[in-house]
Amino acid sequence: MATTTVNTGHTIGVSHKRVVLASSLGTVFEWYDFYLYGSLASLIGKHFFSGLNETSQFIFALLAFAAGFAVRPFGAIVFGRIGDLIGRKYTFLITIIIMGMSTFLVGVLPGYDNIGMTAPVLLIALRMLQGLALGGEYGGAATYVAEHAPQGKRGLYTSFIQITATFGLFLSLLVILGTRLGLGDASFDDWGWRIPFLISSLLVAVSVYIRMQLQESPVFQQMKAEGKGSKAPLTEAFGQWKNLKLVILALLGATAGQAVVWYTGQFYAMYFLTQSLKIESTTAILLTACALAIGTPFFVFFGWLSDKIGRKTIVLAGCLLAALTYFPIFKGLTHFGNPSIEHAAVSAPVVVIADPATCSFQFDPVGKSKFTSSCDVAKSFLAKKGIPYANQAAAAGSVAQVRVGATVIDSFEGTALDSSTFAAQGKAFGAKAGAALKAAGYPEKADPAQANYPMLVLLLAILVLYVTMVYGPIAAWLVEMFPTRIRYTSMSLPYHIGNGWFGGFVPTIGFMLVAWKGDIYYGLWYPIIVAVAGFVIGLLFLRETKDVDIRG
Repeated sequence: MATTTVNTGHTIGVSHKRVVLASSLGTVFEWYDFYLYGSLASLIGKHFFSGLNETSQFIFALLAFAAGFAVRPFGAIVFGRIGDLIGRKYTFLITIIIMGMSTFLVGVLPGYDNIGMTAPVLLIALRMLQGLALGGEYGGAATYVAEHAPQGKRGLYTSFIQITATFGLFLSLLVILGTRLGLGDASFDDWGWRIPFLISSLLVAVSVYIRMQLQESPVFQQMKAEGKGSKAPLTEAFGQWKNLKLVILALLGATAGQAVVWYTGQFYAMYFLTQSLKIESTTAILLTACALAIGTPFFVFFGWLSDKIGRKTIVLAGCLLAALTYFPIFKGLTHFGNPSIEHAAVSAPVVVIADPATCSFQFDPVGKSKFTSSCDVAKSFLAKKGIPYANQAAAAGSVAQVRVGATVIDSFEGTALDSSTFAAQGKAFGAKAGAALKAAGYPEKADPAQANYPMLVLLLAILVLYVTMVYGPIAAWLVEMFPTRIRYTSMSLPYHIGNGWFGGFVPTIGFMLVAWKGDIYYGLWYPIIVAVAGFVIGLLFLRETKDVDIRG
């Protein structure tokens, strides 16, 4: 049972350890549930969006993943209000039950081949329930731990909540990898992918038991005893400009930049390995897991350091470092992960020469559009192969061409062709273009013999290090910005808009930009721009809070 006395020593006391452990373990399991989908996005796309073309299939699977992020701010509002009215403990007990039930149901949901469009609709609905639950979870756990922490140690204490997201991702990767190795690739891809979702029911049972042992936050109890609680948290948090302005600044100057760095380092990088570099998925998971293992202790280190030098300095430094180094790091991933692509792109660059008016933005969410222009045929082929290419404008009305080094392959106009003729010409075009790409040295898949795995782990670990810088101190910084009576509501909304909208859409927006431009690095512009904007706004308009007394 957690005590309400303040520990003033240099270590975390036994009663405080119990609070941190119970809150953190429950949050680990909840993040595990949430990230299972993200880790299996490409495979889930094949089962639930098989009616779409291949490019749309993966992007729409990412959109379904992002749907959970999109509703997180609404969960923050609903559960934040409840948490400020009735307490932190019971609110984040409810959220974990919702999360666990939703994840289990994903594991038993029939696929597109069984129930058609109903499958992706139900999948997205379950993802939204997960997002609502997570929207209430984080603010409750972070607030609960911070309100138990001694003055001057909130960064250290809340860093254990921050570490749970990476532990949850790490756990999901290990369960996926163990299941895949145990069943084999064919069985895992067919039905075994459901097992990690079903395992969540056991994790939820443990989490509920752990959280039922907790007592309410002493700061919240004191506020209630003194009659200082808010009767209308939403109105006070967002209806008064003084607090609303701070919410907006917390979003734009802290959480948006933190979020894009987080999701670029822990999700976009993994997708980049598998989708752009064609590295085998198990290998990509192992590389990511190694990088997470190396970087994870730094969540606690930067949380502790933020108690000494401040939250703002560390978070903004992480945003700036990421923005300045993303391009060389991701080019390094190509160099050490699939050097054949790098060499081929230099010696025999691929260019699509086409009338821009005939080129579509090839994203088809309902599987009804037909991309049959000569430009679309060429770009669709290259996108499926993961081939980087440049664009060159051609005369209006001309048939598109693909130039591979000095070799030029004519595409074909398929708009007026029947399906069988279109398929035949598409096969012929693919054979010619594929032969030219092979002759130029473009690989179908990454060659493990050419990969430098220690350097890949090092580069991925640097990306994780940036994540720990921006994420380790963020909970303490947000908690300290707002008063106790509306803290849960106020801090939850900017956190979940930042992480749910700005961060959650990093993979989707990134790969849509890549598919649009053909440049495998073009998707990095989105997180770079958001991180730089967050650095500037945070530097100019947000204050340091490490010495604030949060009992007010």
